[in-house]
Formats: sequence, C-alpha cells, structure tokens
Amino acid sequence: MLSETDSLHRFVFERSRVRGELVRLDAAWQAVLERHTYPAAVKQPLGEALVSVLLLTATLKLEGSLILQAQGEGPIRTLVAQATHEGTVRGLARWEGEIEAGDLQALFGKGQLVLTINAKNRDRYQGIVPLEGAGIGAALEGYFASSEQLPSRFWLAVSDKRAAGLMLQRLPGPTDDEDDWNRTVMLADTVQPRELLQQSTPDLLRRLFHEESLRLFEPEPVAFRCGCSRTRVADNLRALGRDEVDDIIAQQGLIEVTCEFCNRGYRFDAVDARSLFTGVVNATTPPAQH
Repeated sequence: MLSETDSLHRFVFERSRVRGELVRLDAAWQAVLERHTYPAAVKQPLGEALVSVLLLTATLKLEGSLILQAQGEGPIRTLVAQATHEGTVRGLARWEGEIEAGDLQALFGKGQLVLTINAKNRDRYQGIVPLEGAGIGAALEGYFASSEQLPSRFWLAVSDKRAAGLMLQRLPGPTDDEDDWNRTVMLADTVQPRELLQQSTPDLLRRLFHEESLRLFEPEPVAFRCGCSRTRVADNLRALGRDEVDDIIAQQGLIEVTCEFCNRGYRFDAVDARSLFTGVVNATTPPAQH
C-alpha cells in the first residue's frame, strides 16, 4: 500500500554528525511520465534523477534551483532534472533507438554528470564528474567524494507508480565516535527497494535505525511544476534577434514553441513578434493547447 505521497522527510541522528532525507514522488512522478512515453530503461534513471535532485536541493540553504544533467553518446543522449527550494520538480530525457536496461555506461555511453546551482544573489555554481556507476545514486556518490569531500550515500527505487529515495550525509566537524558514519551506512544498506516504495517513513526509519537516537521532522510537500511561461519564451525569442524572428514569421506565418518539460505550447503571430522588440509583449494571448 502506498503511503505519504509526494513528500520529503528530513531527519538527524542526535548523537552523531549524520543527517538524512527521504523523499517519495507519486503524482509528481506521474505528471512527468504523462508528458512523454518513456521506455522502462529510461524511466529508471529519470526517476532516480528526480528523487536525487529533490534530496540535494533540500540540503541547500538558499533560494533558487538545482539542475542535475546527465549527458552522453549512448542510447540516452540527455537527462535533466530540476528542483527548487520550494519543493517543485520537473524533468525529461531524450533517447534514440531501442534501449535496454543497464548501468550508466550502457545507457549513456561515455558521458558526464553536471550539477548546476542557480541561487538568488549568488554566482552560478557548476560541478562536473564522469558519468559512472550502476545508477544515478552511484554517480552522485562519486561526485561528492571527488568534488565536495562530503561523504554522501543514496538508496533509490523506481516503479511505474512511485519514485523514492533515501540519502545520508556526514556533516563536517569533529565527532565523538569516528565509526558513526560507517555504522549508519551499514544499517541503511539493508534497505530494500520495496521498503523505499511502500513502507511509511517512521516505520522504515525505525526498522533501519531502531538502536539509534533519531529525530524526524515534519514532512514537506513536493510537487511537479514547470517554470515555463509566455514571458520566458518571449525573452528567448528576443535573444534570437529581430532578423531571425522576422525570418521565421516570413517563412511560417507564426512561431510555435512547445515546452519539452510540460508540453505546453506558445504561439506568436506577426503582431506578437513585432511587439517583442517594441517593449510591449502580449501576455494575454493564450498558449496553444496540446
């Protein structure tokens, strides 16, 4: 039985410098799957990425978004997941040809994992590591080990109905017991995918860490939401330049733009196109329906 839909739980271990998070996506996961028909081999890393980017964003004390992008030369060309500090998430993947399940190298070929943080009033941060491992969680563990020197572990599970994940991080600073981290990870390693997908958070944490002193905070809601808008599309068209926009209008009569994340369509006719460069954007024109 599914429980605790679309939620993120934070918890800390009272006697050690270890924190954790557990997230479950239900309606948000279904909203992503409804936008495109993904093969099973693509659903797995996409669900892992959506869960992971929410887990990571929740650790950042800033206003903004985090983007996780995996790209390579294999069957899956690009996978993107984005989450914000408000608990919203969106994602998509592009692939070519027949695709079978496998590790990241089988799915993406030679590739890289890119983490980008866009924070309010801060410079953009980007970290890049090779795309290696059995799944997105393993690649992220490699990223933190090499780039952040912050030990982090991920346990991820994906089904057609739900995507879920558990993350543990060792916090910097001195500790009374150097074995705290290893012991906590060893306990978490016993988690089964079905438990992540089906068991309630209190029951799961009690099963994994029943001998530890653990404090669980109130759950936070998470949801699918796309950040596209007519204004943002207009800004992108304006960036193309007037000559190119005029050429498209001359050839096609109008400009149609579809957001790849949510399939929402936007149309700009000749009048709309002219307004892009006169300081007046028609924000009342309804988007195309798809």
